[in-house]
Amino acid sequence: MKTQNRFPDVQTRQGISRPRHKAVCAAFLSLLAATLCSANDQHPFIPNLVNSTTIPANGDLNPYGVAFVPSGFPTGGAITAGDVLVSNFNNSDNVQGLGTTIVKFTPTGPVALPGAAVTFLTSALPGLSTALGVLRGGFVLVGNVPTTDGTIDTIGQGAIQVLDRNGNVVQTWTDPANLDGPWDMAVDDHGSTAHVFVSNVLNGTVVRLDLSVDASGVSLLAKTMIATGYTHIPNDAALILGPTGLAFDQQMDTLYVASTADNTIYSISNASRRGTPVVRGAAIFAGSQLRGPLALRIAPNGDLLAANGDAVNADELHPSEIVEFTKKGQFIQEFNVDSSQGGAFGLDTVINTVPRFGFPSFNTARFNFAAIDDVSNNLSVYLLPVEQ
Repeated sequence: MKTQNRFPDVQTRQGISRPRHKAVCAAFLSLLAATLCSANDQHPFIPNLVNSTTIPANGDLNPYGVAFVPSGFPTGGAITAGDVLVSNFNNSDNVQGLGTTIVKFTPTGPVALPGAAVTFLTSALPGLSTALGVLRGGFVLVGNVPTTDGTIDTIGQGAIQVLDRNGNVVQTWTDPANLDGPWDMAVDDHGSTAHVFVSNVLNGTVVRLDLSVDASGVSLLAKTMIATGYTHIPNDAALILGPTGLAFDQQMDTLYVASTADNTIYSISNASRRGTPVVRGAAIFAGSQLRGPLALRIAPNGDLLAANGDAVNADELHPSEIVEFTKKGQFIQEFNVDSSQGGAFGLDTVINTVPRFGFPSFNTARFNFAAIDDVSNNLSVYLLPVEQ
């Protein structure tokens, strides 16, 4: 039986009667909805996209790695949250394995002309690779795979350098087995601790580095090989092919690996806890859309993105493509960053783009996707819509 309100006009503690309180709430929600609808009606047709050169004053070419500086990164340094870093593999003569610079770009600031990209690091170790990552505790990690003349005959083991927020080298890590050609990197960042996954192009392995992080520095606690058996071979155009792109799914504790020479994407389960290596892992995608996959990232919508380097299964009608597919191996979409082959290489995403107030028109990240064009030495930074 429906009961009657015995006190229809009793004042609440705020001094508003219950019926009036409901009316105020309804009015507020209507106003908010109208505001949001108005904002949706004003969405631009032109995407939020910024292009800038990756060529610094010393003329370094062939941009490889790209990484967003994450939210929560300490202030007071040469880089800040939202900046994008790019590592260069070639020198100004376009000789592979001799590039020494990391450049920074602030997407909300001015674009750079060729030769004017802002230098964050000039490294004593040449051949900066795609192994580029940023810890929100205030440090940057970068790998290198050097040569002396751009050929496979002089290729070296390389290392990982730890940089502070001003681009000063504070540590250098080397290991002939566990860091044998650090070619790419994925970071599982927990603030005071982190797992850093590294692909080694010279021995076909993937290694996990367990770190502790505080304001005074980064401590390397353990190195564990978690995968072996990826094909690694010399290549005339790309210098060398092997395991490259890495993408870590923290929720599933799964690491995805783009093995360039195998032209396949693999998955490694229990990646943050694994104590013994798998042989390659489970193959999840080897579709014809792959053409020597290099960089690999998880998109904000949960799909995987791979950059095709075109050194394997090349197709002149599909040059320099970035390919989107699900974690179950279903092809979704592709687009090319250049009309020539060999342009797609490094890419990065920001995946904490949760809509504010539950409405998809609001986004916590100003930009959420960055990709390299290796042909034009150009960086493109986007804000792309995300389906929730």
